[in-house]
Amino acid sequence: MIDTTFLDQLARFQLIVKKRVTSSYVGQRMSASAGRGLMFKDHRIYAPGDDFRAIDWRVYARTDDLMVKVYEEERNLTVHVIMDSSASMNYGRHTTKFEYASMIGIGFAYLSMRDNEKFVFSTFADELDLCQAKRGMGQLASMVHYLNNVEPQGHSRLMDAITAYHKQFGSKGYIVLISDFLVNLDEVKEALWHLGKHQVRVVQVLDPQEKSLKMEGDFRFRDAESGKKLRTYVSPRLRAKCQQLLDAHTHSIKDYCRTAGMHFTQVTTDMEIFDAFYSIMS
Repeated sequence: MIDTTFLDQLARFQLIVKKRVTSSYVGQRMSASAGRGLMFKDHRIYAPGDDFRAIDWRVYARTDDLMVKVYEEERNLTVHVIMDSSASMNYGRHTTKFEYASMIGIGFAYLSMRDNEKFVFSTFADELDLCQAKRGMGQLASMVHYLNNVEPQGHSRLMDAITAYHKQFGSKGYIVLISDFLVNLDEVKEALWHLGKHQVRVVQVLDPQEKSLKMEGDFRFRDAESGKKLRTYVSPRLRAKCQQLLDAHTHSIKDYCRTAGMHFTQVTTDMEIFDAFYSIMS
């Protein structure tokens, strides 16, 4: 069962939007635009490509400078929460990665609801399961109910999911992509490339044991998604090698996100959920 009590702690936070976005409907969020709008805001110097109708000819008559009227137009932002529900997300001693990811996703949906913004939530594994954009507590309650009934299974087909998602939503949005990202690095990069025009927060959720592999001796491992089994002796050298590979994988994703103007955060399921959320939003 997903714990939603932390939502009360999020009440004083608002979604931070760093880039101007466009949308197909009018809402509460304000964005600056040149030309006709809801309310005059300011002037700026005319630039090639600006609408001639936006030129303030009275200012030109006084100053001989071509100045464009800038208006404030209300535009809304759709928040998209995309969560990995593959079998590997079912890992965890106390809290599974999927449960933890669900709390993060619900937190973003809650903040968007407080801003009266539409939000969309979806899960993916072998295929994408998508819910349409809505507002309000009803949508949030539906999200909690849905996630409480999801049984993580199947393969993490990240690229297929993002491709399908991209076809559904063409306009710019605020996307929160949550996964353990324990898939091929090229697939991760290609998927993120398809999200390039959006504002994107990438959240990697790992179990503490995946990060530090504090074990030694003879073990039998089973791949959660493929079912393949491997018996091997876990030595200090093997632990160090696994740690090195995971760190390199994570750093490559983080570097790509930075280059693409996306925000990357890694969290582990032993972190207090509010602290993790604060880190993601910082």
